[in-house]
Amino acid sequence: MARISGVDIPRNKRIEVALTYIYGIGPAISKLILDEANVAGDTRVHELTDAEVARIRQVITARHTVEGDLRKEVAMSIKRLMDLNSYRGLRHRRHLPVRGQRTHTNARTRKGPRRTATAKKR
Repeated sequence: MARISGVDIPRNKRIEVALTYIYGIGPAISKLILDEANVAGDTRVHELTDAEVARIRQVITARHTVEGDLRKEVAMSIKRLMDLNSYRGLRHRRHLPVRGQRTHTNARTRKGPRRTATAKKR
C-alpha cells in the first residue's frame, strides 16, 4: 500500500482514482499530477514502482496544498469570516446554509435533526 501525504491509498484501484482519496485532490488535479509525474493514469497502485511513487509524492508536495495544511487553511478562512462578523460568518456561526439556500424547508444537513415546538420552548 502506497502512502502519500500521510494517506494510505488503496492498492487495487487505478492511481488516477486512488489519488482522490487524499483531501484536496479531485479527478482533474489527479490527472494533472500524473501528467507532471509522467505516470500512466490507468496503472494500478500495486503495480507502481518506488520511483513513480516518489515522483508523484514530489509533485504533490511541491505544487499542491493537501490534507492537514489545506484543512487548517479552510478552517482559518471560516474563522476569519466569523471574526469579521460578515454575513457568511454569521451563517457559519449559526450553523445555517451559507450560500443562499432556503431554510424554511430543507437545510436538514446544516440544522440537524428536527426539533418539535415544545422542545424549543424549554
